[in-house]
Amino acid sequence: MRIVRNIVTLALTIAFVWPVMGQTIGDFKMDETELYAMTKQMGQFMRRFNYEEDQFGYKLNPKDPNYRSNEMRRKSLPILFDQEKYGKQTELQRYFIEDVTKGDSSYMTFLGGRWYSEVSTTFKYNGKDVNVMLFLAVEKEGLGSKWVLTNVYFSEFNKLFPTGEMAEKEKHFLHPMSHELDFMNIYKAFQNPDVIEYYASKEYQPDYLTLFFYEIKRGKLVFQHVDAVKFHVFQIKDWYFEVSWFNRSGTNSGWLMSDVIYMPEKEKTNLIKFYQPYQP
Repeated sequence: MRIVRNIVTLALTIAFVWPVMGQTIGDFKMDETELYAMTKQMGQFMRRFNYEEDQFGYKLNPKDPNYRSNEMRRKSLPILFDQEKYGKQTELQRYFIEDVTKGDSSYMTFLGGRWYSEVSTTFKYNGKDVNVMLFLAVEKEGLGSKWVLTNVYFSEFNKLFPTGEMAEKEKHFLHPMSHELDFMNIYKAFQNPDVIEYYASKEYQPDYLTLFFYEIKRGKLVFQHVDAVKFHVFQIKDWYFEVSWFNRSGTNSGWLMSDVIYMPEKEKTNLIKFYQPYQP
């Protein structure tokens, strides 16, 4: 039954993903062994990370004794690392695998939050091609879910709100007795538009996503195409890792961990705000 299931999976993959037989991806050919081993989708990466699917693409039944088995995960997790960077026996890799397989809580979940997609895109801005980084997260919607934009990075927006030195900011303020003058001195705030934000509350943070929507609505930013995608995962306690696509020959290809960092939970907060400034 398992052999039949794998043959069907292979046939469907070839039919829908690589419709030309004698497959060539990039500039190399892929045999069946490499096709099975390749982590072809992010959902498949999650299943393999949890050992809900083995390295041959076979999905385990939850009643299978090996389903989410930490013993099996210790054997299979190394293939989810970019081995050209981490090799097969690095200290970091061993420590990561030992840590995530010592209990029953270090599993990835699609609707578990704290994982983000980084989408590198090209837009037209004032007639020129520009790079815009979009950050997205999965959000529950009714009985299902959807991807939503949570933040954006565009260099032109950051130029509008440079980080000023404290000495510079101290030059730009409204006297605490300004209300007694009917705020006649408020003209100061508008004399130099480059530092208008210095007159805002100290809690103020630029909302780049709103700026992005505004420029889209004005027709100043026009979408062209997606250039690359990667994922940032904060779900695993005390760890952060990045998942990137590797289009290459061999059995270590597809969606793989490209950057793994030990990161205590308290250190994740500020970094997560970069991807999702406003937490639900």
